[in-house]
Amino acid sequence: MIALIQRVTQAAVQVAGREVARIGPGIAALIGVLPADREADAEALLARMLAYRIFSDESGRMNLSLRDTGGGLLLVPQFTLAADTDKGLRPGFSGAAPPELGKRLFEHLASAAIKGVSQVQCGVFGADMQLSLTNDGPTTFWLECPPERG
Repeated sequence: MIALIQRVTQAAVQVAGREVARIGPGIAALIGVLPADREADAEALLARMLAYRIFSDESGRMNLSLRDTGGGLLLVPQFTLAADTDKGLRPGFSGAAPPELGKRLFEHLASAAIKGVSQVQCGVFGADMQLSLTNDGPTTFWLECPPERG
């Protein structure tokens, strides 16, 4: 599973001109699901997002996590993160999970997040969404929790 996380001062999602999600300071996370991903990968990715130290402490150093700050978490499904961009001028999406798996794992991630974060908002899986945000820093990180392969 992939998460492109951004430290934000605010973020919102609209679908068909209607706001469906909004957070203040926190993390906006674009979530991509790969075909081999499982629920354990979603849980590991969430644990990493919540503990990743990207917020400034009193000295201005990135030493605080979302758990430490109590900020919001905006989860946005983003299958294009799994795009194959190695050749040509058009991305291929065969590397993304099938929609049924992607939706199930995104919903699992969101359900787990609700248990561990006071403010969780989500985009709509499969919808044409408009995401607006103010990236704080800018601060952006790519996180992956690949499945165990034996």
